[in-house]
Amino acid sequence: MPLPHNALPRPLLVGAGVLALLLGSGAFGQSVPETAETEDDASVVPFALPQSGPFEPADIEIENDQAIADWFRSAHANAAAEAFRHWDEEGEIESSCATCHSGEGFRDFHGLDGSEAGVVDGPIDVGGVVDCGTCHNAGLAQISEVTLPSGVAHPVQGVEASCLTCHQGRAAGGDVEEAVADLALDEPDPSLRFINPHYATAAATWLGGYGASGYHYEGRDYSGRFFHARPVESCNSCHEPHTLEVEFEPCLTCHQADSPQDIRISRQSYDGSGDTSVGIRSDIEANANRLLDMIRAYADEVAGVPMIHDGTRYPYFFTDANGDGAVDMADGAPVAYGAWTPRSLRTVFNWKLVTSDPGAYAHNPAYALELLHDSIADLAGPLGIDMDALDLLR
Repeated sequence: MPLPHNALPRPLLVGAGVLALLLGSGAFGQSVPETAETEDDASVVPFALPQSGPFEPADIEIENDQAIADWFRSAHANAAAEAFRHWDEEGEIESSCATCHSGEGFRDFHGLDGSEAGVVDGPIDVGGVVDCGTCHNAGLAQISEVTLPSGVAHPVQGVEASCLTCHQGRAAGGDVEEAVADLALDEPDPSLRFINPHYATAAATWLGGYGASGYHYEGRDYSGRFFHARPVESCNSCHEPHTLEVEFEPCLTCHQADSPQDIRISRQSYDGSGDTSVGIRSDIEANANRLLDMIRAYADEVAGVPMIHDGTRYPYFFTDANGDGAVDMADGAPVAYGAWTPRSLRTVFNWKLVTSDPGAYAHNPAYALELLHDSIADLAGPLGIDMDALDLLR
């Protein structure tokens, strides 16, 4: 028997998964029942589709449809990206990774789903992304601090908990210091392995020396959190929260430039070029490239085992024992570099931390330049390079 035109069959009710995308209550991480208790209580189930018809899809009003559309086109929603597909073959996301690679894992870690906070109980299914409930969950208001890899507990408010949880990296300079303790500075040690600060480390850069994400050399001071210029002092001050794009127009209040990358914050040249007509990003990139060249030279000349860097595959640094310019292979797999010394490990950690944040020039340029300068100076001695001749500024 056909249904009357004003009746909506139950299979067409929008389930909780879609409601989480389309409607405020689901999007904010609150529980949404799949069916209404009564037909008259519209507050029980917020329908995305009208409860009567006929209707045209284009006529359905969704108050936050622009925010949804912006989010859907952002990297946070790209379900095809490696950041969310890496665990497809395993069928579930590793608990140590799930916090930032799935909205479900994020809520689990912070106890927003009713579980114990501080640990992912799992299992966390694949296929999730950084969804609405990652940033709009009402429970975020109860999170007062986020602990960084360095052990520093940083106070947060609201959505800051989401940003800092997932953009702090997964290792800090203290991890490097612990790994190399009591080892001869320039002797390769088979116990050492590349320590990866991880990716998109914007919060680690932004908090600077206060967050202690980089390897800090003894006797050196490091710039702290980059406050920029109030009120431009938080993630949402610069990034549109759904598209993640940088809102450049406010920058023009103080800076004359065609893009954020062209902004220069200093009259000094830090890379020895003397060119202050380009953005500070240029100085950071030049010193990062110089440092990587020195890391490879050190591996060849001091550690005695040539190294090849390949940024497309983990662990990024591989052995080229015969120096033929090709990565050594064993059993069909590339051989990870294994001749790390304490000196090379700490310099490569700083290089990776700085280059893992493509926005370091805006998040904390002073801290990035300091880490690069001190790492270059660290390698200059054993390589016989005159730091004064490089004309670098810290």
